[in-house]
Amino acid sequence: MSNIIEVKNLVKTYGQATAVKDISFEVKEGEIFGLLGPNGAGKTTTLEIIETLKPLTSGSVKVDGFDVNENPEEVKIRIGIQLQAAGFYPNLNLVELLGMFGVAYNVPVDPMAMLKKFNLEEKALVEFDKMSGGQKQRFSLATTLINSPRVIFLDEPTTGLDPQARINLWDVIREIKSQGVTVVMTTHYMDEAEVLCDRLAIMDNGNIIAEGSPKKLITDLLDRGFKRHEEVQPATLEDVFLNLTGRRIRES
Repeated sequence: MSNIIEVKNLVKTYGQATAVKDISFEVKEGEIFGLLGPNGAGKTTTLEIIETLKPLTSGSVKVDGFDVNENPEEVKIRIGIQLQAAGFYPNLNLVELLGMFGVAYNVPVDPMAMLKKFNLEEKALVEFDKMSGGQKQRFSLATTLINSPRVIFLDEPTTGLDPQARINLWDVIREIKSQGVTVVMTTHYMDEAEVLCDRLAIMDNGNIIAEGSPKKLITDLLDRGFKRHEEVQPATLEDVFLNLTGRRIRES
């Protein structure tokens, strides 16, 4: 697979503080790539630079062959960015919101067809603020695809969701990937990164400290002599909950 994102020697400073410290990595076309790290690690700044939302200090970033500094408009038409709930007008219904996004991107939108893809057609005339957390997140994902992007960026897409809604959204993300769209995501849930991401980079204090597939990173840890000090249970409480309640989201 060819690289769709190339980050080389990226540096971002704010006065005397350096938020991103000479990092380099690539994202391959059609993969789910995770950028992980504790708060303040520099991952959000890194993504905002790739998304053309912040200028870099030095280094280079290319998306689909276009430099974010030299051709930001070309980059923008090739990406989709997930908005948090605060980014939507709460009193507009889903059809109205999709129409507004279509105007913003200057592309035709079939609201019902888009909503059907995300199992939201029955909510077409419901105001955004009246939906459940899982429904809001699925709609937010839908809006990232309006301009038929090559890459979408998801910022902690399942935060605050119950286990059923969370796993349902995992399936939606996998479906988006199956359509050839590259997904770049952040998450604080390590199990989520492990099951979704083809590869990931872990950041801390502005540096990339590890990179690879989840399996490779786990193997590397074991090769360094890591051992759990407690027995790993064959099932978890989340497994119990999902087994008893079912995976499907119950929505009125």
